[in-house]
Amino acid sequence: MKENRNRHLVLCSIAIIVVAIYVIRLAYLQLGPNDYAEDADRNAFFKNVIYPSRGLIYDRNGELLVYNQPAYDVMVVMREIKDLDTLEFCKTLGITRHQFDMKMERIKDLGKNPGYSSFTQQLFLSQIPLQEYSVFQEKLFHYKGFYVRKRMVRQYSYGIGAHVLGDVAEISSSELSRDDYYRAGDYIGKQGVEKSYESMLRGEKGVEVLLRDARGKLLGRYQNGERDIEPRPGKDLTLSIDYELQALGEKLMAGRMGSIVAIEPKTGEILCMVSAPTYDPRDMTRKGRGMRIVNMSKDPRRPLLNRPVSGTYPPGSTFKPAQALTFLQEKMINRNTSYPCSGGFKFKGLRIGCHDHPSPLNLSTALAESCNGYFCWGLYYMLGSRRRYPSIQEAMNKWRDYMVSMGFGYKLGVDLPAESRGMIPNAEFYDRHYQHWGPLSVISISIGQGEVTLTPLQIANLGATIANRGYYITPHIVKRVHGGHVADSLLEKHETMVDSYYYEEVIRGMKMAVINGTCEGMNNPRWDVCGKTGTAENKGQDHSVFMGFAPRNSPKIAIAVYVENGGFGKAQAVPIARRMVDMYMEKITNKKTE
Repeated sequence: MKENRNRHLVLCSIAIIVVAIYVIRLAYLQLGPNDYAEDADRNAFFKNVIYPSRGLIYDRNGELLVYNQPAYDVMVVMREIKDLDTLEFCKTLGITRHQFDMKMERIKDLGKNPGYSSFTQQLFLSQIPLQEYSVFQEKLFHYKGFYVRKRMVRQYSYGIGAHVLGDVAEISSSELSRDDYYRAGDYIGKQGVEKSYESMLRGEKGVEVLLRDARGKLLGRYQNGERDIEPRPGKDLTLSIDYELQALGEKLMAGRMGSIVAIEPKTGEILCMVSAPTYDPRDMTRKGRGMRIVNMSKDPRRPLLNRPVSGTYPPGSTFKPAQALTFLQEKMINRNTSYPCSGGFKFKGLRIGCHDHPSPLNLSTALAESCNGYFCWGLYYMLGSRRRYPSIQEAMNKWRDYMVSMGFGYKLGVDLPAESRGMIPNAEFYDRHYQHWGPLSVISISIGQGEVTLTPLQIANLGATIANRGYYITPHIVKRVHGGHVADSLLEKHETMVDSYYYEEVIRGMKMAVINGTCEGMNNPRWDVCGKTGTAENKGQDHSVFMGFAPRNSPKIAIAVYVENGGFGKAQAVPIARRMVDMYMEKITNKKTE
């Protein structure tokens, strides 16, 4: 009896275990990895991804800058490869067997291709030429598991604006892991506007569901396309760039290193942004893009660096108007305050040199003559004024606050990638780096040297701020998003800490600088230009700088030109700025009279 009961228990246990195994297996099939469902679905359907057309890019006057052109990719579904004649396949596509093996290994490498699945299409070869596509298409039925995918690739109308426009290329594994919209082999904006406006330009993918028979032959659209998803094209962009002004700027900077930035003061729209040396954006759409980038990254002139937003430099004397405004607002000086400058600033054994000019001189003349001594004395009295500030630390941070309100020391928020903030020191900085410090320790920041660095965009924005008499709109490169809107942050108005009344005092000095001062070469009575030169000290030859705007009233353009190792400001920066301002003012003046 006991043996029968034991036998019964054993049989019941076996039955329970068998049932449990079936239940667990069924649950696994239902809730676990969907390989079987995916396999069945793959056998019955073929889901063809339809890529949307990427948004077009225009300049401010409607000139087409970036458009799309058809291209063809070879795709592979690993599970479907059967009886492949590898050598014939390679011959058709013009690749070697070694290249074939390397591409297959890369596709299966989850480190390089984290989205890999043997059930889904994977990119095998991108952008094959039309002639190769035609030959391959004729033989495609021999190569089971391989498909051709049509996509649109970027083309650039002109060989200008590479750093502004950016480019599009195959997505990297790190980018792939950050956004599940993409799959291996997809293309993504890499630089410039193409990168910063990627989510608007890319559009939304579509899917075409095709039915296949037991042999894998495609029979046509499933349910007459009821399950298809139409792609949504990307949004078109109109940039604030004037392509003719951009082209002139790149021509003028050919063979040089540096930047040109021009802004429309009342809107913050960037009219041109030149980075030199540059490269032809059309080269990035051809084969060999990777090698070109490697070669340019090794070039000591750094052509890949977008100098206007990523380069940081001492502003030199273009920084002096910002000092004048600060000293005026803080009542350290007034329009009649005079300081001596006999060959420079000389005090307690410290000497900062200056060129020959009349002395003593008032504010307007100091700006016109670009006097170092005047602004050194101004900062010396501000930092040493114990009656106004309890400590030098408080005075230093007050100075820093004025600079920040003028757009220095932090990113301006331009709609381009990799913007630098530059450097505006504060008291904590000097407390960390000096055991004891005073006004004389930091005096060179008053003339745009020492620890102070700005981007060329920040220097141009200073010109726009002065032109507006005390405010600036966030500089931006996109004027309009078709079917969308420009971010509110790009239209934000930023007020400085200086009353508009004091800007007129500084503008008077900048006008004198153009009439008979250091930037006399900018003088064109038609445009009523105001400006300020700079000669920024450097380990090698000094940098040549100009900042200004025109006309004096109702300004239409603010501009900064920075020529690395260009010598005196009037030597190279001024003639370039003159050509740029003349061209743009002529253009908009003629447009009004048409």
